[in-house]
Amino acid sequence: VAYAGFAPTADSLHVGSLVPVMGLARLQRYGHTPIALVGGGTGLIGAPSGKKDERSLLTPEQVDANVASIRSQLERFLDFDGANAARMANNADWLTTMPLTDFLRDVGKHFTIGYMTAKESVKSRVESGLSFTEFSYMLLQSYDFLTLYQDQGATVQLGGSDQWGNITAGTELIRRAIGGKAHAFVMPLGTSASG
Repeated sequence: VAYAGFAPTADSLHVGSLVPVMGLARLQRYGHTPIALVGGGTGLIGAPSGKKDERSLLTPEQVDANVASIRSQLERFLDFDGANAARMANNADWLTTMPLTDFLRDVGKHFTIGYMTAKESVKSRVESGLSFTEFSYMLLQSYDFLTLYQDQGATVQLGGSDQWGNITAGTELIRRAIGGKAHAFVMPLGTSASG
């Protein structure tokens, strides 16, 4: 079981999303089960985007509408029926229901500030300004991986190469919190129609 995450920052996926979608589609064609994780929870706070400024926050209603729209787009590439049917998941299901103190105790204790600031997605934004909200994104994505590992048997997370630090943080959380073994698979970013 492998998964890739998709941010519901708009009501449509962008060309860069095609690379991980096709990664999931190829895995499915070879007998593996793909999970398309839509970030309904992480979409409420935003992620370090590699850009100079923090993303604008969306309302819960905007995020929910975007999440609903993304499934119909994924159905063009993934088969949601059959023996290894694709699954949809929404991290709002666990992130919006977990008390903050539980999250800090169960997830935050496994990461040092040094570990987090060494990751490129954080390091590149520290000088220009990084809110605590964006800083915490790595922990949230790590918890997504742990949750999908425990609840749905996901052992691989795939994504764009810009997500390497967040994805490997998830493999670390799985190892540190429960002694499990998981894997990261990243692909080059598709930043334009020409690739």
